Amino acid sequence: MLTWHVHGSWTTSFVHGDHTYVVPRTPRRDADGRGRARTFPWPDNAVERSPAELRAEPVDVVVLQRPHEIELAERWLGRRPGVDVPAVYVEHDTPRGPAAATRHPMADRADIPLVHVTHFNEVFWESGAAPTRVIEHGIVDPGHHYTGDLDRAGMVVNEPVRRARITGSDLLPAFAAAAPLDVFGMGVRGLPDHLGLPAGRMRVHEDLPQHAMHRELAARRVYVHPYRWTSLGLALLEAMQLGMPVVALAATEAVEAVPADAGVVSTRPDVLADAVRELVADPGRAKEMGRAARAAALRRYPLERFLAAWDELLQEVTG
Repeated sequence: MLTWHVHGSWTTSFVHGDHTYVVPRTPRRDADGRGRARTFPWPDNAVERSPAELRAEPVDVVVLQRPHEIELAERWLGRRPGVDVPAVYVEHDTPRGPAAATRHPMADRADIPLVHVTHFNEVFWESGAAPTRVIEHGIVDPGHHYTGDLDRAGMVVNEPVRRARITGSDLLPAFAAAAPLDVFGMGVRGLPDHLGLPAGRMRVHEDLPQHAMHRELAARRVYVHPYRWTSLGLALLEAMQLGMPVVALAATEAVEAVPADAGVVSTRPDVLADAVRELVADPGRAKEMGRAARAAALRRYPLERFLAAWDELLQEVTG
């Protein structure tokens, strides 16, 4: 199948199936041709191909994730997705327009199934004629590595300055006041200055390989998830499977992912800041909630269920 390397964590799970995953690679490894991941472990059945090489690839199905990939696939394969070659479209994000009234780019395509990664996304997108399905996330289990040795909070976010209120970046000073905060991810380097926070209250760690980030994250006492308007960050599920207790804003799918015994979920920033403070001060309670978080994430977001659901859909669309 042809698919693009758009979201590193999701694609890492996806390419662990029993198929050959053809991933475009352009000379500059730009957004339309990143090729194989460099900081995530991928199996050998995910192979890179240049746009010129794709014309000769016997692609059975195209997995789309952005509207312009329809044109790219037609140009590079010489076949039209949904017409000459079966295709599905994965929607990773919440609507960027009016929350309850944004029409999906695939809404007029009855020939391309639209796959949402959360039930929240399916409810909020207006999907029109597109046949829809929800295939919830499944992640490669990083293992139970939580120690919580450091009395600090941790979080993972990409581009928190540019994405600002979407990622809840403006809420971070309150969390950093409750406990020193470590932020991992891409584009985090200027975050403390942007928020006016001293280095002692916030440290940033950019572009670590996934295994190194997991090891560092698991040493923090509690995981913070302040996202306002995004789908469901896979880093949240990874933190839960690491065995970390969670403090999360009650927005989008987080209310479904984090049960009461696994952390604190609220729409009130003061309640969340208090929870960070209390969990950092109580390692025993933090460890107990972390064990519940891992059990919940393994139960609801196992890799095997995710891959089986995708196999079922791919069998349907390819016949």
